[in-house]
Amino acid sequence: MKMKDKYDVLKLENQLCFPLYVCAKEVIRKYKPFLDKIDLTYTQYILMMVMWEKKELNVKELGEYLYLDSGTLTPVLKKLEAKGYITRMRSKEDERNLRVTLTEQGEKLKEEAVTIPDQMGQCVQLEPTELESLYGLLYKLLGSISG
Repeated sequence: MKMKDKYDVLKLENQLCFPLYVCAKEVIRKYKPFLDKIDLTYTQYILMMVMWEKKELNVKELGEYLYLDSGTLTPVLKKLEAKGYITRMRSKEDERNLRVTLTEQGEKLKEEAVTIPDQMGQCVQLEPTELESLYGLLYKLLGSISG
């Protein structure tokens, strides 16, 4: 990012946000053929990753893990519920609290998805140390701009 005059800050090539945006978009595009095989979108996939790990949580907790609001989560949850991978149920203690639970069918999907990270790894031409550095830097950036 080289700046010669005050308007250089407005050049696309000088924006950190642009390569982040394009990389995110392209990585998600690379996921598509693998996710198509198990009939999930990228957002459904990351939601299922949380569900495979946690098994049950409320929508608010799920949103915090994924950095998504309930307006974005609701249609995704409805589709995953229609596919039989999760169930949604209001808490008996607090009707405002919507619990999401992984179903047996959702747990079985984990077996089909387990090869996806390795398949994606073949698409990314970075050394393991570079990937580790990038991962650390991205989470550091995320921590500094979120919340």
